[in-house]
Amino acid sequence: MRVISGTARGRRLVSFRGDKIRPTADKVKGSLFNIIASNFGPLENMKVLDLFSGTGNLGIEALSRGADKAVFVDENRGSINILKENIDTCGFAERSEIIQATVESGIKILSKRNTRFNLLFLDPPYGKGLIEKTMEEIVSRDILEDGAVVIAEHSLREKPLTEYDGLTLADRRKYGDTELSFYRKG
Repeated sequence: MRVISGTARGRRLVSFRGDKIRPTADKVKGSLFNIIASNFGPLENMKVLDLFSGTGNLGIEALSRGADKAVFVDENRGSINILKENIDTCGFAERSEIIQATVESGIKILSKRNTRFNLLFLDPPYGKGLIEKTMEEIVSRDILEDGAVVIAEHSLREKPLTEYDGLTLADRRKYGDTELSFYRKG
């Protein structure tokens, strides 16, 4: 796993050992960021939220490509340690914040601070119904700027709704047994 473009291009990211983790593959990540650039605009000046961040693969790629700031939320201590190492390796500590909490608690913290984001990555464990629950929490806590993009990575067997109270499905792409659903606010 590596950063594929931008200021940290080519930097190797530390990952987990074992088969319980499923970082976004470089091919899917490259396609995801090409879709963002061609359909939703450049990453410059964006504030990014990476939920279920794991290694930080997606948020770090966004920072490398010009996003202003990224907030990473994960509850696992092992993930947090790897995430810190990856952020430091890429030189993004000053533009990053890590919140060790459940995703629901992390969203509540950000909402209480009145923090809003332009781009949100949602990559929960597959098959646990977390897309629906998290999307509902995102819209109820009002943490997105108008025009924000939410990208949910999920199994083909999961079928997220086409709309969540103001977040409307703009695109959906399949990559093997993975699907990316792109939502837009407003």
